[in-house]
Amino acid sequence: MKYVIGIVLAVLALVGFSAMNSYNGFVSLQEGVDAEWSNVETQYQRRYDLIPNLVATVQGAADFEKETLTAVTEARASAFNAMQAVGNGTGSIADFQQSNVVLGRAMNGLLGYSERYPELQATQNFSDLQAQLEGTENRISVARKRFNEAVQGYNGKVRRFPGVFWAGMFGFDQREYFESVAESTAAPSVTFDS
Repeated sequence: MKYVIGIVLAVLALVGFSAMNSYNGFVSLQEGVDAEWSNVETQYQRRYDLIPNLVATVQGAADFEKETLTAVTEARASAFNAMQAVGNGTGSIADFQQSNVVLGRAMNGLLGYSERYPELQATQNFSDLQAQLEGTENRISVARKRFNEAVQGYNGKVRRFPGVFWAGMFGFDQREYFESVAESTAAPSVTFDS
């Protein structure tokens, strides 16, 4: 009888240790995913912060079509709100990506119109903002890649045995990848020639 009680206690201790270890592993990986999402948000925020400066530069240097500037401003606000919704758990990454596709189209329109104004192309501020925007697009790409790597590690643990058992029990669900939307596979084009 003592052996049976000892074996039962050993099995219970092993199960308890496995549960604790799995839970702590899920928490660590989930925190890693959340940290990488924060990095993605930071880079998109940088992009969103550059856009008003670009719009102001364009407005100041050329008599620009108001519709184009309004489209960029509204698309920026929509993308920012979608980013906030993902961050607080009320939105999806797919909606966030779609809002950035719309923003990319509006930015392409703005940059396309700017090519008609050589005096705008010649301003140092406009050139600097274009270079910063291009650099930001590269940073966004790196942040998205790192986010997806963190999600891959987390989802792998959630789906593998015994993690799949504990994940369901503790409420850890798979996370959504940042996947390319067909229209957003290319960054907004930034040209430097007149």
